[in-house]
Amino acid sequence: MFLLVLFVSDGFAQEGKPPNVILVMTDDQGIGDLGCHGNPWIKTPNIDKFYKQAVRMTDFHVSPMCTPTRAALMTGRYPVNNGTWATYKGRDALAENANTMADVFKKNGYKTAMFGKWHLGDNYPSRPTDSGFDVAIHHKAGGVGELSDYWGNSYNDDVYYVNNEPKQFSGYCTDVWFQQAMRFMDKNKDAPFFLYLPTNAPHSPFIVAEKYAAPYRHLVGKEIVGAEFYGMITNIDENFGKLEAYLKEKNLADNTILIYMTDNGSGGGLSEDGKLGFNKGFRGRKGQRTEGGHRVPFFIRWKDGKIKGGKDLNELTAHVDLIPTLAGLCNLEIPEGMKLDGIDFSPLLLKNGKLDDKRTVFVHTRQDWRTPHDKEETAILNEKWRLVNGKELYDIEADKHQDTDVASGNKDVVEGLLSQNKAFLDVAKLGYEYQEFPVSTVGNENQKEIKLTIQHAIGEDGGIWKPEQVASGMKNRNNTHPIKVEKAGRYKISCMRWPKECAGPILGIPEENPKNQYEYKTMHPEKVRIQIANQIKEQTIEGDMQSADFILNLQEGKTMLVNDFIENGETYGVYYTYIEYLGK
Repeated sequence: MFLLVLFVSDGFAQEGKPPNVILVMTDDQGIGDLGCHGNPWIKTPNIDKFYKQAVRMTDFHVSPMCTPTRAALMTGRYPVNNGTWATYKGRDALAENANTMADVFKKNGYKTAMFGKWHLGDNYPSRPTDSGFDVAIHHKAGGVGELSDYWGNSYNDDVYYVNNEPKQFSGYCTDVWFQQAMRFMDKNKDAPFFLYLPTNAPHSPFIVAEKYAAPYRHLVGKEIVGAEFYGMITNIDENFGKLEAYLKEKNLADNTILIYMTDNGSGGGLSEDGKLGFNKGFRGRKGQRTEGGHRVPFFIRWKDGKIKGGKDLNELTAHVDLIPTLAGLCNLEIPEGMKLDGIDFSPLLLKNGKLDDKRTVFVHTRQDWRTPHDKEETAILNEKWRLVNGKELYDIEADKHQDTDVASGNKDVVEGLLSQNKAFLDVAKLGYEYQEFPVSTVGNENQKEIKLTIQHAIGEDGGIWKPEQVASGMKNRNNTHPIKVEKAGRYKISCMRWPKECAGPILGIPEENPKNQYEYKTMHPEKVRIQIANQIKEQTIEGDMQSADFILNLQEGKTMLVNDFIENGETYGVYYTYIEYLGK
């Protein structure tokens, strides 16, 4: 059953044609990393032009890290409600039955596609194709060239996943995403489409052709942190200009809702002390709870819907608002029972309504498998106040840079915000997403073999995410993976030092070194041990064996897989693990 969103936009009602929707979201580009926001050094002429034509939400907030923002955007629920509050350690994938923005569009007759960075799960049931997208071309994990991604990817001439199958591409990653997006629109321009285009740039590593970085080199160390970071944004801007030209040429521009936003505060545009770079007068960067960590650009244009004209709207809005707002603009039916935390701000965009000025926005994330703190590492926002870490209070209207903590003189405001926060968390803590880990499912026909990596493993060690760390033999104690066994039967669990696409002996190195990027070093574990569903198995590593394979029976249900290399009595996590259903 469905609940009908009653608002129908003027443009849609007159024309009778659903608008297309294109959502462009860049990675680690902060609020100050745009020319139209006053940055005196960066060159973004195409986005600046779009800014002049668009309606701008000037007080728009996301999460301070990429995965929590993506999950909130896709589900319309805050990270503590959707269970996805970190970028690794088992909390970087959607829950198995999550309803997404793509699901909503697809159920309303839209063709759906995404190109670029997903970072909401590499295995069933959390991949883009499991989450409402008809077409998905993407890299794995959090960035191109990470250890969970296809081995050897380096931003240029890489292997990406086309509806989960690896395929070789030519060219620079950002160029590929935009080119593939236009190819999708060529095939689907006669039907309404929802196109999600989340770039991995300008996230580190900072790799871009010299022609984009060169104009900024003279500024490095004097005004800016790095030329490549700015160059990556200039490349995005060039591709955004090509997208705009395409939409105009194909007569798609007027009835397309086009959004440009970013996923968190600046990741490479500001120095740690804030003295290099530009941040539009705000304090904070990626990962921080002050304003610069989570207030981001949000520009939207829909000419046929009369959302245009270069106007600022200053009301408090957030990532969780996108599903209800787009439902309002596109006259979408939202599935009955789909929980949403956001509000529909389409009346603001269409100038036929107002928002409640008592609205509160919650920022809770944590870079760990453990649940976010109730007060520490949080920000509670309303139109006037910002409560940071449960104790620092800032009047954002009078103190944009958040220099003066006024908590002591406004104890009633602090208590009021903490009370709202407690009521919000009391409900969140009842949800299974808060209490249970997202799972990778084995024994399902949609993915006959799953791949687990140490990058996503739960544990007490720090993060490990680079292939060069694997190549050098860096040891890491994270070793636990949440699993759901969908079908009882026999399974093969293969523990490997190297990924299958670049296989090599556990005690040796692969013959192939794609693009000669890495320095391979040998390791000397004597055994592999796995623990799953009350079973403990060990195997001795001998000779040139590439994997330690375990055949065992598993019953239906959820469990944890713990897998380790053992060397001189020391245990450390297995880098790559593959699980395949063999039958009854």
